[in-house]
Amino acid sequence: MKKKLTNLLSVALIGGVVAMSSSVLLVAPAQAAGKSAQGVESGNRTVRKAKPAPKRSVRSPSKVKVAAAATATAAVVAAKPSFGQIYGLHAVSDPLDLKSSVALVLDQDTNEVLLSKNSQAVLPIASITKLMTALVVVEAGLSLDDVLTVTDEDIDTEKGSRSRLAVGTKLTRGEMLHLALMSSENRAANALGRHYPGGLAAFASAMNLKAKALGMTDTHYVEPTGLSSRNQSSARDLAVLVKAAHEHHLLRELSTSPEHQVAVGRRQMQFHNTNGLVRSPSWDIGLQKTGYIVEAGRCLVMQAQLAGRKLIMVFLDSTGKYSRIGDAERVRKWISTQPTEALRPVSSTS
Repeated sequence: MKKKLTNLLSVALIGGVVAMSSSVLLVAPAQAAGKSAQGVESGNRTVRKAKPAPKRSVRSPSKVKVAAAATATAAVVAAKPSFGQIYGLHAVSDPLDLKSSVALVLDQDTNEVLLSKNSQAVLPIASITKLMTALVVVEAGLSLDDVLTVTDEDIDTEKGSRSRLAVGTKLTRGEMLHLALMSSENRAANALGRHYPGGLAAFASAMNLKAKALGMTDTHYVEPTGLSSRNQSSARDLAVLVKAAHEHHLLRELSTSPEHQVAVGRRQMQFHNTNGLVRSPSWDIGLQKTGYIVEAGRCLVMQAQLAGRKLIMVFLDSTGKYSRIGDAERVRKWISTQPTEALRPVSSTS
């Protein structure tokens, strides 16, 4: 039974592979110049009480075999691949041995590409979406002092993820923006979109209009959190978004703060950044956002200064909980080992 289901799943995955760009470009600078149990990332830490161990009962050998088969079947069905895995993007190798199936590193000032791996592949972007959410909110000129209320409409019905912002929580727009960027708070992001003039539909439209204005032709949004796999983009487009968001001091400040405390009723609640690199002395990060849903894999976008250059980095569809951080470290070490005087512009590639 298990073998049959595994074969069927393999056929389905192979049948789902589509023809996409799978080129890798790596230009040496010296030559050129949390998820929760539901599959959603969060900067919140929740302590759950351990449940008592269930009482064991003696079962007949036949029942044991049936139970084992059922468990194996469930394991096969539960192994849901990311879009990048379905498209075969992980089969593309690169000189840095990145675990992300999509990567892009470019000079912020010149737009010259240092590293490109499947950079035109269009994939779900998870909570990287919140960077556009924040950009639309800030550029709309809405008061950051307005108090927004979390309602039932902000509960995640897409993935069933949890939140520490209970229904009825009241925070200012500025605080909601901070938690959405720093801790990837989904209810905060949804509340921001819901309180936009015209509501969520108008907000999604504003997100797409902004993407079009920036020339992000591979990008489409349907909601402000990133929980939907229909929010999709390419590494090329996301680099454009990072550059635009970096122009706003507020977004730089809120996205890179290591932690933040807010008053919820009579309680003081501490929230943490989902990107541990903001606390590392080895990094000078100007703006960042992480993301994760199963369909997107682990994602990370950053603006950082390395070896005297301002760089924009995009990593999508990374496998493993810490692999996107590992990929960023690989790039940092690669850039840092090149002589500073040898860093000069590279020719932009498509």
